[in-house]
Amino acid sequence: MRKLLLVLLVPLTLMFACQSTALSAGAWGKVVDKIDKTLTQSLEVYSKGDVEKAKDIVNEAYYGIFEKEGMEIAVKSKISGKRVGIEEYKFVAIKKMMTNKAPEAQIKKESDALVKMLREDVVQMGGKAESNPFETLLAAFLILVREGFEAILVIGAIAAYLIKSGHEQKTRVVYYSSAAAVLASILTAVLLQQVFDIGGANQEILEGATMLLAVVVLVSVSHWMIGKVEGRAWQNYIEGKVQDAVSGGSMLSLGAAAFLAVYREGAETVLFYQALFSDAGDQSEMIWGGFGLGCLALVAIFLMVRYGSMKIPLKPFFLGTSILMYVLAISFAGGGVKELQEGGAVSVTVIPGMDSIDILGIYPTWETLLPQIALVLLAVAGVTYQRRKKDPAIPA
Repeated sequence: MRKLLLVLLVPLTLMFACQSTALSAGAWGKVVDKIDKTLTQSLEVYSKGDVEKAKDIVNEAYYGIFEKEGMEIAVKSKISGKRVGIEEYKFVAIKKMMTNKAPEAQIKKESDALVKMLREDVVQMGGKAESNPFETLLAAFLILVREGFEAILVIGAIAAYLIKSGHEQKTRVVYYSSAAAVLASILTAVLLQQVFDIGGANQEILEGATMLLAVVVLVSVSHWMIGKVEGRAWQNYIEGKVQDAVSGGSMLSLGAAAFLAVYREGAETVLFYQALFSDAGDQSEMIWGGFGLGCLALVAIFLMVRYGSMKIPLKPFFLGTSILMYVLAISFAGGGVKELQEGGAVSVTVIPGMDSIDILGIYPTWETLLPQIALVLLAVAGVTYQRRKKDPAIPA
């Protein structure tokens, strides 16, 4: 079982790779010069009446220079996520103005304002230290511990129940199936990595779609955990899984129960980490740090489950991580829609006077905010339902 734990944790690292670009202030100045020149070119094309080509050139300024040459990441890490968010929306605003056939002078004013902001960034990046990346490390840690904890509990509990019920010889099926699930998770990671090996607007759209898919899974997992807060509910869940497999006399059914338990956690981990890397910029090392700390925490959890010297308090763990996963879902919802906006798949309606809260994925547009409001209302409704289910006397 100890070897299985190591096999479960270590190979997942194969799926993550992220490169960062570190340039001097002078080099960033040259990047801004290229952006300025490209935006000027887009205005020249726009003045000749070719709107679509002009917008394509703006996309080149954003995707091909601002993003590809690393300035987006640098501004986010060395200044703030709020700052880079404002600049990204300015790129979008310029294209929107072109679509609406705005006067050339108005578009030039917006372009000049963007370039001015970028030049201010160059000055600040000349000597400003990186922002505190603790939230990135914490998110990576919580995801791995949450997913790994459940996998360890499921496999450990199934194996223990098999031994107690006189089916010890079938535990090998649990371990083999778990190993197969790890391999399937790695394959999923490789496929996702290949899908994301693109650039430009398509990459933004795929990253946004992945983050929104992560939201769906996070919300469902959070709801599932709330239902398992009581220890009896968790025990019934495990015993039901095992009894169904054993009573049917099918080794395949037993293996499938173990496989699905582990693969679901592995696939979810791939999904969540992909979303984190998509939004981490040059703070990817903090994700690795959170991953490493999560591995250490899971080793400790495994030892507790394996040797039974300590009773894990399931209720506070499930309740606490359920809340944390839901908060992460709200953050991913905002970030996912923002990625779709950057890819041109979703419109941008700016809320005047509203600031970004990057750590919570809150951005000053109605398109990013409305799904988050819906998730908050869904959480309130879910809590009310759970309370009424336990105590029907509570008024609706």
